[in-house]
Amino acid sequence: MRVTESAAYLKGLAEGMDLGENTKESKIISKMLDVIEEMAARIDALEEENNELYACVEEISSDLAGLEDDFYGLDGEAEYDELDDLLDDEEIDADEYYELECPSCGEVICFAGDIDLDSLTCPACGELVGDIELCDGECEGCAEKDSCDQK
Repeated sequence: MRVTESAAYLKGLAEGMDLGENTKESKIISKMLDVIEEMAARIDALEEENNELYACVEEISSDLAGLEDDFYGLDGEAEYDELDDLLDDEEIDADEYYELECPSCGEVICFAGDIDLDSLTCPACGELVGDIELCDGECEGCAEKDSCDQK
């Protein structure tokens, strides 16, 4: 039974008891039943809005999962957990975060500066990226021009 139905039932019971309209008790009970009826209507409206929001969130979650699969190419929770574990194991400093393009497939690879660069493989194609030299912005190439080949 919904809250509004219960409130209407209580109001009907009170009217059936014929408490009289002029007694103090009947006035209080009448006002209490009015408040209960108003609260029940508001609760009912909130439940409907909550159900609509829940449906929207479920739809957004489903759409996001599809986009994540398309963008990251990950299948299942296990691979997400592996990525989370990697990020949890090492604190990544914003100053030591790098991006490069895989020479084999052209995928942009993001990695922390403290990773073993000799064993860096592309997550998209699995190929070893190879010889990488990181630039801290103070090499000769940076001093001579605005951008450096090593960045």
